[in-house]
Amino acid sequence: MKFTMAVLVLLAAAGLMPAAQAAGNIDCELRYNLSGWSAFYKTASGTGTITCDNGTSIPVRISAKGGGLTVGRTTITDGRGKFTGAYSTNDLLGTYAAAEVHASASRASDAQVMTKGDVSLALAGTGRGWSLGVGFGNFVIERR
Repeated sequence: MKFTMAVLVLLAAAGLMPAAQAAGNIDCELRYNLSGWSAFYKTASGTGTITCDNGTSIPVRISAKGGGLTVGRTTITDGRGKFTGAYSTNDLLGTYAAAEVHASASRASDAQVMTKGDVSLALAGTGRGWSLGVGFGNFVIERR
């Protein structure tokens, strides 16, 4: 958990964290489980649920593909994400450009910040596995 907070502080300092919620936007959160592997190429898949302050709940399928200086195998359970910049639930689905920093040995920590137009998503989660690296790629959220 300390690693996740340190990564989020670094991302915020670099200006990569999403902006604060603007008036008129909906407030939504993603709860997810994700597992995958990487060896320069990275792939992961999982499921989750988006819940919003307007009462909407959407079960989703998640997939991530990319590359970078990365190696490992991890499983993130009960991860959490916070959306900003969305005006409707349809704005939340689709393909996000992702940047990720990760490091772990037996307990996995993951922090990602990604954008899709005006919508941003900040993810943080812990789980098990081992990994090390910095990666970039796509993060896709679609209805189950």
